[in-house]
This record gives sequence, C-alpha cells and structure tokens, in this order.
Amino acid sequence: MKKISIIKTTGIILSSVLLSLLILQCTKVGVNAKILDRSLSVVPDSGIYSPFYDTTVIAVRDIVPDVNDRIIKRGVKTIIKEFCATSNCHGGLISPSFLTYSDIMKYVTPANPTASKLWEFITTNDFNKAMPPINSNHELSLTDKSVIYNWILNGAKEYPALVDFRAPAITLIVNGCGSANCHNQATATGGWARKGLIAGLASTDTTRFAVTNPVTGVQTIYCLLTNVTLRDQVWTAYKDSVKKFYADTLANASFRPYKTFATPISALSTRGPLNTYDDIIMDIMYPKSARSNSSVQYTDPVTGTKFYAKGNYLNVSSSLVSRIDSTVLLANPFTGIFATTHQGDMAYGDGGLKSSEVALIKAWYFADPAIPAVWKYGINNSGIFQYRKTGNIIRP
Repeated sequence: MKKISIIKTTGIILSSVLLSLLILQCTKVGVNAKILDRSLSVVPDSGIYSPFYDTTVIAVRDIVPDVNDRIIKRGVKTIIKEFCATSNCHGGLISPSFLTYSDIMKYVTPANPTASKLWEFITTNDFNKAMPPINSNHELSLTDKSVIYNWILNGAKEYPALVDFRAPAITLIVNGCGSANCHNQATATGGWARKGLIAGLASTDTTRFAVTNPVTGVQTIYCLLTNVTLRDQVWTAYKDSVKKFYADTLANASFRPYKTFATPISALSTRGPLNTYDDIIMDIMYPKSARSNSSVQYTDPVTGTKFYAKGNYLNVSSSLVSRIDSTVLLANPFTGIFATTHQGDMAYGDGGLKSSEVALIKAWYFADPAIPAVWKYGINNSGIFQYRKTGNIIRP
C-alpha cells in the first residue's frame, strides 16, 4: 500500500508540475513590453486572399476538380493552430480551445475586427491578453495578421464567397496585366495621342520608352500619356462611347468606337487596358476583340469613315477566363462553336499565374453579378466554357 501511495503522490506532483508549465506558456510575467508594439499601424491590404481553410475547391469546377479549380492559400485555421492552438496551449489542456471554426467564432464579431476578441488577442500589448504569449518569442507576421483581419472584415465565414474573392482577383489582374507596355490606360491613350487621333493631344504629351525582346532582339517603341488629367478624360470618354454604342447599336450608331489599340489606327500595338475594376468589367462585357480589329468592320455610308469595331460584341472568340485558364476551351457566344485549342496565353500557359491564382480569378468571375450571365454560361445557358480533359460544359 505504501508503494502505491508513493507512486500516486509522485504522479500528482508530476501532473502539477506539467500543469504549471502549461499555464506558464500563457503567462506574461516578467516581460518588459514597454517598447513592444504588436498592433497593426496600417489597414491591411484588401488584395490579400483570406480564407478560413487552406484549400478551397471553387464552386465552378470540372466533375473531378482540375488543376485550376482549387485555391490553396494559408488560412486562418492554420495560422491560429500554429500560434495559439498548439498541443501545449489552446489546442491542449489550456482553456479556451481554438481548434475548430465554432471554437474560434466565440471570439469573433463578424465584419468588425476591432470589436473581436481574437483580433485584440493578437494585437494587444497587454501582458495578460496577448496571444501568443509575449514571452513566447513566437509572433504573427504582418501577412498573417492581415489574413485574420480581412477574414473577420469580410464576415468571418467558414467558406469564402464573392466578397472574399473580388479584391484579390482584381489585384491579381491589375498588377499582373496593367504594366506600361501591356493592358495600360496611359499606353493606349498615348498611342492615340502619338497618332494625332484626338484633338488637342499630340506626341509631345507623351513619354516614349523602348522595350527589346530578349529572344528576337526586336525593339518596340511605346509611349505613355503622362498627363493624368488628359488621360482620364480621354479614357473615360472612350469607355462611355463603348458602353453607349453597345447598349443600342442602332440608336447610338454615332458612338461606334473609331480608335483601336493596334495598327493601322493606333501608332503601336497595345492591349486593351485593365487598370481598374471598371476597365476589367468593360473588357469582359465588350471584349477588345470586338472593339479593336486589324481590318475594317464597318464603313459609314455617309461620311465614308472606316470603323474597326464590330457591331455584335458577342461575335468574338476570346474572353478573360479563356485567356488565363488553359484547361478550358471557349465557344463563340454568338455562333456557339467551340475553339479547338486553348487560349491561356495571358497567364503564359498558367505559368505566369499560379494555378491557385487562376482558380481565384475564376471563383470571382462566376460569382460577380456585375458580369452578365451570357459571359458565364452563354445564350440561354447553352454554355461557352468547356473543360478540355472531360468535355464538361460549365452551366449554372
């Protein structure tokens, strides 16, 4: 009996020591935090995709999700597990538990980070509230804090929705495509100014630069309309004319766009600008391939003016999704005829954009109500996107 008593006593002592050590992990005693600042001094970048789980299989996907149908991104659960819900802290015997979505939501006020206890825990300098402990030497990075902030701000949902996809997708497109010699407003309007197509604008309003192809050695001259006020005026007027013309091509025939983004009407070959959300939506609704062609599409019978813009914006063979996703084929929305080869060159065959980034843009594209259904599913939902591998057609 005495031996058993000794073993029991020893066990109690060891358990007490272990519990004390565990409690110590979340104790902030003896730490000088006068110079410590764990707060976030700037509003986190809304362009950081902020999911709860690390993997999101997007709603619009192939029968068996293909390579561009999954978004893989470090999420809130993984961040909290790494810094808070470890086996020796809030993932073990220390209360409260932070292991599950429901556990974490007890300390979150959806859409209000600053009112959320979770946000207070990871940004406060208070010894007795800070999580992880100030004396743990294990602090969340700016990116990790931004992910948690954005996740709460967007509603703290277990599974992401449009509000979580839109800002990161637009950021990817603008940053990845809107360079000075690519899908850029200043270059497009600069080409028009250099050609003398707009009254009051001339090549002297632009800044020229040269780009040399490293493979062919061919040099291309570009020019930017550097006067921001003039650029905004010209580009806004152009977009207004496009929208008005295609709203009613008969009633608004005089608004048919005349300028193109390529020779012979522009001074150089330039892609349609994708600098803003409005630019992107217009490019989706009225593709550049309808608005800008290398051959004459219509000649005014009265003035004889030759136009390079099509009258039917649906009679095209290119779209934003087909240009970034090499796993799908596009059908001309007007004819219904599918392409035989993919067009994923805007993402360099998915090399310039990672597969998760392609999936993120697709998730936003099919969720955003600003994009008409005809550019998602075709006329009468007949389908305009088909997976190359399975032949599956994307329908609502």
